[in-house]
Amino acid sequence: MLKTQVMLVDDHAMLRHGMAMLINAEPDMEVCAEAEDGGDAMSRLESDHHPDVVLVDLSLKTLSGFELIKSMHILIPALPVLVVSMHDETVYAERALRSGARGYVMKQEPGDVLIAAIREILTGNYFLSEPMHTKLLNRFVTGNAGAELLINSLTPSEFEVLHLIGSGHSSKEIAKLLSRSIKTIEVHRANIRAKLQLKDGADLIRYATHWITAEH
Repeated sequence: MLKTQVMLVDDHAMLRHGMAMLINAEPDMEVCAEAEDGGDAMSRLESDHHPDVVLVDLSLKTLSGFELIKSMHILIPALPVLVVSMHDETVYAERALRSGARGYVMKQEPGDVLIAAIREILTGNYFLSEPMHTKLLNRFVTGNAGAELLINSLTPSEFEVLHLIGSGHSSKEIAKLLSRSIKTIEVHRANIRAKLQLKDGADLIRYATHWITAEH
């Protein structure tokens, strides 16, 4: 029997090992490749690795998970991608889907949820938790999707910075969390203010805090 070939992209070796054990325990699945960053993942896809599905973390060392998903989608449009992340689904799932992912699972979910998600997206469907599915459906029905246009104009890096600002982090803390320079974070903050039409830093903090609260 041909087994479903699964590729793992996560910069934590221990987490990759745990997911690999879980997947390889399934009679019809096996991990065919692993990568610790976006560049490594793209190199493997461009060479001789042809997985049936890819599991991607959003926090990678050299390339945002969002950018990686977009790159993979351009290279192999039909390749299903499942995000497996510690980041809050209510904040990041919609952005992941817009980037080309077909599902989102938080890392604290039980193993059977991960396996169910893999099987679901392999059938061509999307996989989200029930609360997230309901939230997106309500947004569509009530016509609130238009309110997201400004947020969606942000790049993946700017989106991450906005989330961390709303969570109460300073530029220095954000730089450390994202492995970037403080100067780079300040550039992101300036770009966010311009795109969201905010007048100053205090306005940005108020907006980000309000946005985080509304998403939850």
